[in-house]
Amino acid sequence: MQVNDGNPENLVNQENLVNLVITCKECQMGRLNRRYVTYITWLGDEMITVPDFPAWICDMCGARIYDGQALNRLSLLLSPNAGRPTLRPSSLIKPVRVKKPRGTRPE
Repeated sequence: MQVNDGNPENLVNQENLVNLVITCKECQMGRLNRRYVTYITWLGDEMITVPDFPAWICDMCGARIYDGQALNRLSLLLSPNAGRPTLRPSSLIKPVRVKKPRGTRPE
């Protein structure tokens, strides 16, 4: 059983996406509909636009709730560390001791 906490993402799976009806938390009258919109955000002094971004939009007041998974993925892409190899902290790196092979003793 699913509980309606007002967050559309908690109710959605692929099977019930078509028949899902969610009331808007902002106006309490409209229905949230899944749409693909242009998402706009700022990265420092640069304006970033992302077309075809998944969101839930109220048909009465226009309130938007952006898809949480898509926001997380976008955050990873826009991260200053995106594409850089991850470094392990030196405290986690343990020194490796190489054992020298034992040879025969000289006579």
